[in-house]
Amino acid sequence: MQRLLKNFTFNPKNDILSGLTVALALVPEAVAFAFVAGIDPLVGLYGAFMMGIVTAVFGGRPGMISGATGAMAVVMVHLIQKGNEVGVGLETPIENLGLQWLFITLLFVGAIQISAGVFKLGKFVRLIPHSVMMGFVNGLAIVIFLSQLGLFKETVNGEKEWMQGSNLWIMLGFVGLTMAIMFLLPKVTKKVPAALVAIIVVAAITIFGDVGVSTVGSFIADGGGEGLQGSMPTFQAQIFGLFDTLAGNWGLILSTAVLLAAVGLIESLMTLNLIDDMTETRGSGNRECVAQGGANILNGLFGGMGGCAMIGQSIINVNSGGRGRLSGIVAALALLGFVLFGAPLIEQIPIAALVGVMFMVVIGTFAWSSFRILHKIPLADAIVLITVSAVTVWQDLAIAVIIGVIMSALVFSWQNATMIRARKRIKENGTKVYEIWGPLFFGSSQSFNGKFDFKTDPDSIEIDFIESKVGDHSGIEALQSVTNKYIALGKNIKLTHLSPECKMILLKANPEFENIIESSIEDPRYHVVTNLLDSDV
Repeated sequence: MQRLLKNFTFNPKNDILSGLTVALALVPEAVAFAFVAGIDPLVGLYGAFMMGIVTAVFGGRPGMISGATGAMAVVMVHLIQKGNEVGVGLETPIENLGLQWLFITLLFVGAIQISAGVFKLGKFVRLIPHSVMMGFVNGLAIVIFLSQLGLFKETVNGEKEWMQGSNLWIMLGFVGLTMAIMFLLPKVTKKVPAALVAIIVVAAITIFGDVGVSTVGSFIADGGGEGLQGSMPTFQAQIFGLFDTLAGNWGLILSTAVLLAAVGLIESLMTLNLIDDMTETRGSGNRECVAQGGANILNGLFGGMGGCAMIGQSIINVNSGGRGRLSGIVAALALLGFVLFGAPLIEQIPIAALVGVMFMVVIGTFAWSSFRILHKIPLADAIVLITVSAVTVWQDLAIAVIIGVIMSALVFSWQNATMIRARKRIKENGTKVYEIWGPLFFGSSQSFNGKFDFKTDPDSIEIDFIESKVGDHSGIEALQSVTNKYIALGKNIKLTHLSPECKMILLKANPEFENIIESSIEDPRYHVVTNLLDSDV
């Protein structure tokens, strides 16, 4: 509780102003992602509010913003479409059945995410290699940029077409003006968020100058929505009829829940890691998992879209000075206030201003240094960086990160598999010593077996692990195979300089190892870090 209060706000003015800026940027994002998922914009807006308020208060990263996201919206589409098809085909049709299924799915999503936090799985985000992180942010910047291009379309005769002529030039002009204000204002003063000033200036020009441009209100109308006004969505179907439709579809519900939970956690934890680097502070991945899960359960119970951390909005918040929990709370409450009380005003905000803000986020997010270092880093890391960037754009963030981590792990395993060495020497008493260097694990076990001359070696053998470590079951089996071969030949063998952890693993696998492990020799230089990877609670 003390830590929660300490992180509530560092600078109330900055937190409040940055929160208002973020709230304005959340509106079109939530609406757009709701359309992607095929649901009413209000479901996305209320979902963004519930995600934002819960994670702002209880999350593991002060200043990080959560809401409805495109990565999760893409996963939701199939479930919602399937549910709607089932609802239409019932003897007594159920309207928007897919949406009701989504609410139930979010309950499972929340339970999975909370379990990840309780079992402290959030720490594994610390194991993501830097090359994967750079590829992730580069791909993310491209995805954010591409997502904004759709806003350069307008509805003509019921069809979406690219803007042309004066409409396009006006749009580009206001986007450029927004970016210019955000670039130049911080050079003059940093007392107010540049993004908020840019949005207000551009909105004032279009409203008082009576300039015809695409606005938040027209954007919603073009997508088939009726505006920001409305009541909180709730379960519409009769409860028994709803669960009857799930009888043959639990597999789809559960598989979608697992995928949504994974996507949400990966994106949230990667965002947390990125904001950690930007602020030079450290958040709690496990606490964030629990908060994300609780927010998704709340969305399932009260009819929101659900979601996860939003990287673009989080960067806007941090760059605008929002470092405390107050910034996220203000953003969520302001978003709710816009929907309930300020809808007519918010609907007049030009889309061009919000696009300009997001373009500046793209410029700030992209790791431009990757072009400079690409030819300086190992080839494997360069390939991972490019692959993660490409897959992020082609598929989604979660798949890209998983592929990047797998590639990095395979490269690491291969490199370590070729590192194992055995230096040989003979003691004065005739004992032959094999000094093992490098890790003994599944990748190096076969090479390890080939280091020994079983038949020609003298009767006394010592295997020294002062520069090595037995890492897994394959390593244990390889060591056991070597010792058994020497014992079968009637030779005396001793294992020296094993760490306490290695001794415990070996003795647990085979108590007979106690007879060949030299317990009197200690190695004060050898230490193993176990549970110090993450201090999350």
